[in-house]
Amino acid sequence: MNGEQLKKKMKSDGYIYGTHIVAFENAMVTQWYAEKMDFAFICQEHMPLTREQTSTLCTLFKSYDVSPMVRIPYPDKNLAVVAVEGGAEGVVVPYVESVSQIEDIISALKYRPIKGKYLDDMLAGQKQPTQKLVDYMANLNKDLYVVAGIESVPAMENLDEFLDCEDVYAIFLGPHDITCSMGIPGEYDNPLFIEKVCDTIRRCRAAGKPVGAHVDYSLERCKPFLEAGANYILNSANVTKAIPSLEADFEMIRQTYEK
Repeated sequence: MNGEQLKKKMKSDGYIYGTHIVAFENAMVTQWYAEKMDFAFICQEHMPLTREQTSTLCTLFKSYDVSPMVRIPYPDKNLAVVAVEGGAEGVVVPYVESVSQIEDIISALKYRPIKGKYLDDMLAGQKQPTQKLVDYMANLNKDLYVVAGIESVPAMENLDEFLDCEDVYAIFLGPHDITCSMGIPGEYDNPLFIEKVCDTIRRCRAAGKPVGAHVDYSLERCKPFLEAGANYILNSANVTKAIPSLEADFEMIRQTYEK
C-alpha cells in the first residue's frame, strides 16, 4: 500500500506490517517478501546508507506497493526533506523527547516545498497561502506521514504531547535505548521494561495512535506487546531472520554428513 493508504489504515487503528531492511538493493529479494508487508523500514541512523542507496530502496519498494519508511540519522528538517525528495513516504524521527523537537520537521514536510520567510510567515499567521497552493501541497504530500521515535524514559513521560499531535501518525519504540535509559541495558526480559513498554502501548492505543516496538514478535517475551495492542508491527530485520535458519541448516548438514 502507498503512504496515503497506510495513513488511512493507521488512523482506523488497523494493523500495519513491515521489517527493518538490512539487505540492500536486490530487486529479487525485495519482491520475495514485499507481498507480506505494508511498509519497509529503511534506517539511515544505524546503517551506512547513502542518499542514492536510500532512494533506490524507496523506489524499489514503491514499485511493489510497499510504503518506504526512512529513519533519518537525527532530528533535522533538512535530512527529513532529503529523505522524502528521494522517495520516502514515511519519516521516522529518532530519539525525540518532546514534540517541540519535531515541530520544524513536521512543518518543513507538511508545507513542502514552501520554506524560508514564506513558511515562517505562514506559521506565524502573517501570510495566508492561496487555495491553489493549498491544493498543490495537499496533493504533493498526500503519501507523507511522520513517526516519532520514543526511545527514553523522559520521552515516555512526555507521551501525552505526542498523542495530542495530529501530525504524528505513529509511535516507534526503540527497546535497546529504552532499556539503557532505564539503567538495565539489554534486559529485554526484565518485567520493569516489559511493563513500561506495555503501558506506553496501551496509552497510545487508547488515544487512537498506532504504536509498536522494533522487536522480533515471534519471541515469547514479545507477546505482551501484542496483547497490549501493538499494531505498528516492525518485526525484526530481513537478514537477521534469515541468518538463524541458514545456520541451523549448516549445523544439521555438518552433524549428519561430516565424517
